[in-house]
Amino acid sequence: MKKHQILAIAAHPDDVELCCAGTLALLSNQGLSVAIIDLTKGEMGTRGTPELRIKEADAAAKIIGASRYNLGLPDTMLNNKRELQKEIIRAVRLIQPEICFINAENDRHPDHGHAHKLTMDALFYGGLQKIETSHNNEFQKPWRPSHIFSYMQDTPFEPDVVMDISETMEAKIEAIMTFESQFNVKPAEGEKSTYISDPAFLEMIKSRARVFGHQIGATYGEPFKYHGGPIPLKDLSPFLSNKRVR
Repeated sequence: MKKHQILAIAAHPDDVELCCAGTLALLSNQGLSVAIIDLTKGEMGTRGTPELRIKEADAAAKIIGASRYNLGLPDTMLNNKRELQKEIIRAVRLIQPEICFINAENDRHPDHGHAHKLTMDALFYGGLQKIETSHNNEFQKPWRPSHIFSYMQDTPFEPDVVMDISETMEAKIEAIMTFESQFNVKPAEGEKSTYISDPAFLEMIKSRARVFGHQIGATYGEPFKYHGGPIPLKDLSPFLSNKRVR
């Protein structure tokens, strides 16, 4: 692992693609260094093997323009305990991101909410010197990102920020579709469709991007919740550079 300005952390491979791939691709296109950490290999999913899902995730990361790592934590068992916190703390201290994107606080899939709490605590505790971690037998210095955003998953929320991903929506869909084991899967004989394998699920993802894009006067948008109080500004350049059409 190496230093990156932007880090997205997800419970499963494909969480990032569904929820913030357009934003990550946009930031990468702007010259920022982007990394993704998948906490698990998604080994408890109905379809696909851990090996296949990592292969799919790596292909998606290339489309997004991001480095990608997998911590191999246990799928469906993302308990908020120090052992798992330290795995995240160690990785974040290596990457030293300024901005983090993480799972939603409340969602249909329990892993997403559990990952949110686990990650939020790990990001805070990573700034404490007395919580010790090491890499290559060297003591790591504390690190805490300056800004944390939650991306929207299945359960809607009122966003604090919507990113205009009109220019990277195509890349987002392409990245999602690298997960051939998960999305738009035609069931084998005697096999049932799952919630995410049904083509209607991907249509919902596209429609949601349209809805949030419309809210900011863009074609496509990705919504986020900002953690840590009011959003800090030093000037109004974000508003002067974006003219919303109503």
